[in-house]
Amino acid sequence: MRFTYPVVVTKEKDGSCRGYFPDLKGCEVSGGDFQDCLDEAQLAAYNWIDLEMHEDDPQIPPSSDIDELELKENQEARNILVIYRILEGWEE
Repeated sequence: MRFTYPVVVTKEKDGSCRGYFPDLKGCEVSGGDFQDCLDEAQLAAYNWIDLEMHEDDPQIPPSSDIDELELKENQEARNILVIYRILEGWEE
């Protein structure tokens, strides 16, 4: 399964960054720089989806359109792709 969600990254004055996923409740990240933050975002989104998929009734939200996000001057949005493989019950 493939999921794509936008992450909104805020650049701090000290050069570090923090980000959040508007569609993934409570999914936030931080990094020493922009690329670190994006790397952490990919892992955080995967973990969020994985946790949700293990629920009895998983609720995977639809993805926002990155072009419709309202960003502040020090923010950028990037789409994060998550490839999630369901292996339980899979017979090869």
